[in-house]
Amino acid sequence: MRLKIILLTGLGFLSLTMGTIGLFLPIWPTTPFVLASAACFSSSPRLRVWLLRLPFFKDHIENYTSRRGLSRKVVIQSLSFLWGMLLLSMALLKSLWLCLLLIAVGTAVTIHILWMAKAKEKEGKHDK
Repeated sequence: MRLKIILLTGLGFLSLTMGTIGLFLPIWPTTPFVLASAACFSSSPRLRVWLLRLPFFKDHIENYTSRRGLSRKVVIQSLSFLWGMLLLSMALLKSLWLCLLLIAVGTAVTIHILWMAKAKEKEGKHDK
C-alpha cells in the first residue's frame, strides 16, 4: 500500500510538471495533465488540498469535476494566453507552414474553449 502511494505521488508530480509546461507551450495540453495529477493526489489528501490551493490549477479541476464549464474570466485568460504565445511562437519561427499549423491548432483550441464556455451559458439559462 505504501509503495502505491509513493508511485501515485511521483506520477502526480510528473503529471503536474507536464501540465505546467502546457502553460508555456501553446500546443501542449494543460488540463489533462492537471486532472491526472489531481487523480493521483487523491491517495494523499494533503497533496490534493495543496493542488487545489493553486489558483490556476484549481479552476481547471473544479470546472471539470463539477461540469460547470468555463467562466468568462477563464475563457478570456485562456484565449489571451493561447494567442499571445502562438503569436510569439510565429514571430520566432518565421516559417509560413509552421505559422499555418499554429493557426490551425489555435483555431481548434479556441473552438473547443468557446464550446465548453457555451455549454455553461446554456446550462445557466435552463436553471433560471
